[in-house]
Amino acid sequence: MKRAVKVGIAVLVGVYACFALALLCLRFVAPPVTMVQAQRRMESWFEKGTYRKQYEFVPLRRIAPGLQHAVIAAEDGRFYQHNGVDFEEMKKVYEEHTEKGKRLRGGSTITQQLVKNLFFTTHRSALRKIPEYALTPLAELLLGKQRILELYLNVIEWGPGVYGVEAASRHHYKTSASGLSREQAARLAAVIPDPRRRRPARMDDYSAEIQDRMTKMGW
Repeated sequence: MKRAVKVGIAVLVGVYACFALALLCLRFVAPPVTMVQAQRRMESWFEKGTYRKQYEFVPLRRIAPGLQHAVIAAEDGRFYQHNGVDFEEMKKVYEEHTEKGKRLRGGSTITQQLVKNLFFTTHRSALRKIPEYALTPLAELLLGKQRILELYLNVIEWGPGVYGVEAASRHHYKTSASGLSREQAARLAAVIPDPRRRRPARMDDYSAEIQDRMTKMGW
C-alpha cells in the first residue's frame, strides 16, 4: 500500500512538473493549439458542415486597450487584485445562490478560464476543477498578469472555429484587433460566456452594461 501511495505521489508530481514546464514555455511562445481547440476539431468530425479554424496570435500591444478593458470588466473585474482565484467573487456567487435563490453562475477568473482552455475541455466536471485550481496559482507565478491576459485574448472562442481576438475582429467586424472601437469591443466581450451561440450584433443590453462597468472602473 505504501509503495502504491509513493508511486501515485510520484506520478502526480511528474504530471504537475509537466504542466509547469508547459506554462513556462508559454511565457515565451504562442500555443499552436489548445485543448479546447482540439476538442472542437474532434467534435466537428461528427457534425454537419465544414469546420474552418481561424486563429492568429497577436501581441498585446496590437490589441485595442478598449477590448482589454471590456473583457476584464465583463469576465473578471478584480483581475489585477487577486492571485488567480477570486475568493470574494466566489463568496458573492454562493450568497446569491443561497440567500436570493439565483441560479448558480460561473465565478471563474480569467486565469482559471485560460488554464481550462489550454489544458482541459469545456465539459463540466467537479474533477476538472481540482487540477484547474492547482494550476491557476502556478500560471499566475510563471506567466504574470499581462502575459495571462495576452494568452487569454488570443486563444478563447469567439464563434464557431473563431479563436482569439484578431480572428474575431476580422470575422465579425472586418478589422484588426487594434482597430476595434469601444462599442465593438464591448459587444465582443459580451459573447464570451456563450461564443458559439451569441452574436455581437445582438448583444445590445449586455454590451451597454459592460461599457457602464468600464466607465465605473475608470476606462
